[in-house]
Amino acid sequence: MTDSAMPRPAPSFSDGRPPRGRSGWRLVRGVWKLLVAVKDALVLIALLLFFALLFAALNARPGTKAIGEGALLLDLDGSIVEQPAEVDTLATLSGQSVAKQYRLRDVLRAIDAARTDARVKAVVLDLDRFGGGYPAALGEVADALVRVRQSGKPVLAYATAYTDGSYRLAAAASEVWVNPMGGTLFTGPGGTQLYYKGLIDRLGVNTHVYRVGRYKSFVEPYTRADQSPDARAASQALYGALLEQWREGVTRARPKAQVAQFLSQPQQAVLATNGDIAQANLRAGLVDRLGDRTSFGQRVAKLAGMEAGKPIGSFRTIGYDRWVAANPMSTTGDAIGVLTVAGDIVDGEAGPGTAAGDTIAKAMLDGLATKNLKAVVVRVDSPGGSALASERIRLAVLEAKKRGLPIVVSMGGLAASGGYWVSTAGDTIFAEPATITGSIGIFGIIPTFENTLAKIGVTTDGVKSTPLTGQPDVFGGTTPVMDAILQAGIENGYRQFIGRVADARRMTPQRVDEIGQGRVWDGGTARQIGLVDRFGSLADAVAEAAKRAKLDPARVQTVYLEKAPGWAARLVESLGSGNDEDGASPSGDVFAHAAADRRLLVARAIGDVARLTRGGSVQARCLECGAMGPGTANAADSRLLDLLIARLGF
Repeated sequence: MTDSAMPRPAPSFSDGRPPRGRSGWRLVRGVWKLLVAVKDALVLIALLLFFALLFAALNARPGTKAIGEGALLLDLDGSIVEQPAEVDTLATLSGQSVAKQYRLRDVLRAIDAARTDARVKAVVLDLDRFGGGYPAALGEVADALVRVRQSGKPVLAYATAYTDGSYRLAAAASEVWVNPMGGTLFTGPGGTQLYYKGLIDRLGVNTHVYRVGRYKSFVEPYTRADQSPDARAASQALYGALLEQWREGVTRARPKAQVAQFLSQPQQAVLATNGDIAQANLRAGLVDRLGDRTSFGQRVAKLAGMEAGKPIGSFRTIGYDRWVAANPMSTTGDAIGVLTVAGDIVDGEAGPGTAAGDTIAKAMLDGLATKNLKAVVVRVDSPGGSALASERIRLAVLEAKKRGLPIVVSMGGLAASGGYWVSTAGDTIFAEPATITGSIGIFGIIPTFENTLAKIGVTTDGVKSTPLTGQPDVFGGTTPVMDAILQAGIENGYRQFIGRVADARRMTPQRVDEIGQGRVWDGGTARQIGLVDRFGSLADAVAEAAKRAKLDPARVQTVYLEKAPGWAARLVESLGSGNDEDGASPSGDVFAHAAADRRLLVARAIGDVARLTRGGSVQARCLECGAMGPGTANAADSRLLDLLIARLGF
């Protein structure tokens, strides 16, 4: 064996220690492992702290002891709705502006609790950024404010410029303030609706409409360039009734206010003050005081006290979120289930604020299985939507009836089309005089693009083995056979709708057809023609359900059968609820409100175009309802508008 093949001994030092290089490497590795372990420990501790804080935030419930004396501040910087949509967590955390929504029952409970609580020295309405609500909801809130005023507690309202909706609430106050640089004009319900027939023709889109009902005007923007005489007559009757109810409500709260003049001849009142709208409001008795926010705050401070160390114009405040949390609903007594059907009725599943058929049906069936319900109240606040989803919800409610539970329907701001379809499951129907209901009719829309493609030289052809091969063909158009089948299906669906209403309301199908035809009614007229049984609020409906179940209405609790918000939404809500006591809101005058209305109209138009191109199932939906509700476009329409603005670089 050569020297090169013989194994060589490892190098060593005379003292027997290993080489210094290998020892240093082991030391570095040991230090690195220690640093990694420290890092992992710190990350673990941080995660534990985060989830501990998260748990505390989600489960914290402010106690009444933490609330001192002051003014209950209702800074309504959003709209009042039956069921708020789930918070857009990513948008909120990224700092984007997200329209806030206030749950109607929480607002009413907060106001009623303030009436009898000695810590509340006054109720303050900040309505500068109020997003509105349906007439029936505003009427309920105004009535609650009147009860506070009648109890002897002052109610003060402030805005730079009031809208029709915000003034409906402000009129209930004992003092109405307006900014001297602002002022109030009333517009009444109604307004402009966009019609797309000219654009559709120019683009070459062929809109196939299958409908039943003279007044089913939801499809008219896609088939006409203007409003049909039937739709106009129905809208005039509806808007006229709602305007009269608004005028009566305001006059009842402020008998000396010259409301009629500002509705019929506003220019005369404004010109008499040389264009000073606020001064014209003061002369007409619509407002009591002119002043800026500082002056208003000083007035409230005289009633509720001033916080030490705060700027002039500040006052002791009881925040809305804390007040609602400190005054929860009762959890004792027999359970009356409340199933909420709020928002557009759609197929499948969805979060709060949208009436998804599968989601609501599951909530109903789960409630029957686990809640030991004694009766059910179906709270409807919907313009309608999918006929299939409406029937899915109705059948789920009927499962409660099969078990012998009384079913009472409570209509909120609106219960039209699919909303009325769902209501036919009830033993009795409650509504408010300003509830928007009816619209008994259905339709379907399928756009095809054969003419659009032909303009750029694209055509279609192929082999068809049956009359329905490839139908409905959005590229080549529908055939007469397909059109006949779809129209027959719509007519059959309308007969089913008529039959359900006839059975529920004990009418003949002929009578239901007379008052149906897609026409929308106000609650007062709906009661006269038999679509509604009684006037009353949700509380009245719960009391009626308790009586039908042979229970004492004073000893029952309401159990809401709805999907709870996710943990992320609850976290965002809890993080955002700490700023409800600063008493400051950006203001806007008449011109600012007009600009907001135009943005809303554009957002709805973009949404309409998107809905046309998407198509969808057979629909039972109300067109007129959208012009009278909260003054915000739905979230999807707003996102489409924001995306368009971003792409165009505005």
